Amino acid sequence: MTSKSAKIVVIIVFPYVKLLDLTGPMQVFADAKHECDQDYKLIVASKDGGDIASDTILPIATTPMSSLRDIPIDTFIVAGGSGAPRAAEDVAFLTEVRSLAANCRRVGSVCTGAFVLAAAGLLSGHRAVTHWDSCDQFAAQFNDISVERDAIYVQDGNIWTSAGVTAGIDMSLAMVAEDIGRKAALALARSLVCYMVRPGGQSQFSTSLKQQARNASGRFDDLNAWMADNVASNLCVDSLASQARMSPRNFARLYKKHTGASPAKAVEQVRLNAACQLLEETDLPLSVIAMQSGFVDDERLRRAMMRSYMVAPGEYRQRFNSTHTTTS
Repeated sequence: MTSKSAKIVVIIVFPYVKLLDLTGPMQVFADAKHECDQDYKLIVASKDGGDIASDTILPIATTPMSSLRDIPIDTFIVAGGSGAPRAAEDVAFLTEVRSLAANCRRVGSVCTGAFVLAAAGLLSGHRAVTHWDSCDQFAAQFNDISVERDAIYVQDGNIWTSAGVTAGIDMSLAMVAEDIGRKAALALARSLVCYMVRPGGQSQFSTSLKQQARNASGRFDDLNAWMADNVASNLCVDSLASQARMSPRNFARLYKKHTGASPAKAVEQVRLNAACQLLEETDLPLSVIAMQSGFVDDERLRRAMMRSYMVAPGEYRQRFNSTHTTTS
């Protein structure tokens, strides 16, 4: 098979860039040649070129941005990091960003790199996202941008922005999918040992991560993992208590103490997570999804989704299903 013509991807960095904001997208585009037969030529650039300090002990070798003015750049991405606020105040740097981005097919940012794009005037009138911890500041500083605080990444026309660190990988996989199809992007995700290609509108916080954060002691980690593997089973308090080798009364009290949620609420969230994954990845009828995720019938699934997400299963599927179908 002959490789498709190379697309030039330029990733912009600045002093104290977050290394993973750079290397995550770089790895996606670099591996695409081997896994998807799409060649991307990667260039890492900074205002003046040379070695740039990252937020780790590793410096980054870069090309000066001025040397790229006559190069046909396909994808232009600004990385994030603790140096982003200072970079967003550098007039000469912002001028170079505007100049290079003007003729690119696709412009994006990872994490707080959105502050650079916004300061350069490239996000005005667009929807965008940045790291959750910076969204309030971002919205206050740039009131002409519609901030989607909870999204993993946002595509608005040819403008792409993503949340922190690993979200840059999700965004880059979505860019590859836009170029050569979702099937190829899934193959690439597998090679990178990514769990799945996450839709951009999903929350920056997964249900599993929320449970782990609440369960700081780790006491019920094994039980929570067992629940996720057995969502269609009878997960009543007696069953969970037996699995935890505790009396039902003592289990219910300690589970809520350690996790902040009642066992019933935790079970519902685990089942919702399973149902959402099925809605995203399959065309199974809603009745089958409800059964496989432990809700028994589609009406109980609908009520649970409306309580937690304020969206019905059919609407969720229309927005996030990778096959773009509405089978119900």
